[in-house]
Amino acid sequence: MVSSKKQKKALESINSRLALVMKSGKYTLGYKSTLKTLRQGKAKLVIISSNTPQLRKSEIEYYAMLAKTGVHHYSGNNIELGTACGKFFRVSVLSVTDPGDSDIIRSMPVEQPSSQQQPQQQQQQQ
Repeated sequence: MVSSKKQKKALESINSRLALVMKSGKYTLGYKSTLKTLRQGKAKLVIISSNTPQLRKSEIEYYAMLAKTGVHHYSGNNIELGTACGKFFRVSVLSVTDPGDSDIIRSMPVEQPSSQQQPQQQQQQQ
């Protein structure tokens, strides 16, 4: 288990990097435009909020896997992700096409989809 203090610090670090991308980089907000950037191969990182529907999550993860793009599962919901982006509306999915001055792409660990991660861990334990 990760302590709540570490988790909060990691969330603040992600939020500050995200704010820097919003100021100095290029990004697209939303499901449709994120899929578009993934298909075009422009996306460098995709961030998905925690309450995005599972079907959308899996579709984005699939396109990201084909494009060899990193996916980060944001721990907050879409309201918190929108606030972290400095917007007054909900954001469930965003793609970073140019990080600008931020080191968000290097700092984010590339995560496997949670549905595929579970069976691999169980096989290793046996």
